[in-house]
Amino acid sequence: MNLMSALANVHSKGLFGDHEGKNENYLLKIAERKNLSIVQIVQYKNSKVSFDSFTIDGLKLKDDALSVVNNSDTRILWNGPKNWLLVSTKKDLLKDISKVYDEKDFAVTDLSHSRAIIEIEGEKTKEVLKKGCPFNFNTLKKNNSINSTFNGIAFTVDMLSDNPEKVRLFALRSFGESFYHSITDASLEFGYKAF
Repeated sequence: MNLMSALANVHSKGLFGDHEGKNENYLLKIAERKNLSIVQIVQYKNSKVSFDSFTIDGLKLKDDALSVVNNSDTRILWNGPKNWLLVSTKKDLLKDISKVYDEKDFAVTDLSHSRAIIEIEGEKTKEVLKKGCPFNFNTLKKNNSINSTFNGIAFTVDMLSDNPEKVRLFALRSFGESFYHSITDASLEFGYKAF
């Protein structure tokens, strides 16, 4: 079975928007991310187990709003109280997680093929996000994540870097093409290079 990327029909490489006469280094950079493992981990309300005692790829879960813990391969985004989204380049991580987290205490769900993933990098990244989302992006810092809506489409933002600004955006795969068009339309004013 061949897997098709969520944005295969809409993501085109090239220069778009107001890019003429501008140095390419100053344009926004937009790319689709593929081949990431995405796992949601939720601790049941009636669970008495402390999630602090477990590690995933050397990382501990944190139940702090907006927080992201990470290493070079894996990022764990706080997704809500006792609810985390694990994103990793490691493909075998789901097996390891399933061994550690007992199904009586945790729901572990593979979401790898259910998300469209877009990365945006550049000094106007937050300005693009402000066009369609009510969140105050001036407060978003490196290793923060939020859940909100962009032009009515639910999405998750993972702030990867402050300088240059770089975010990874996750939306449901079924809304992927509409989400992509909303993001790229909001980027036209600044000019962008699609990879």
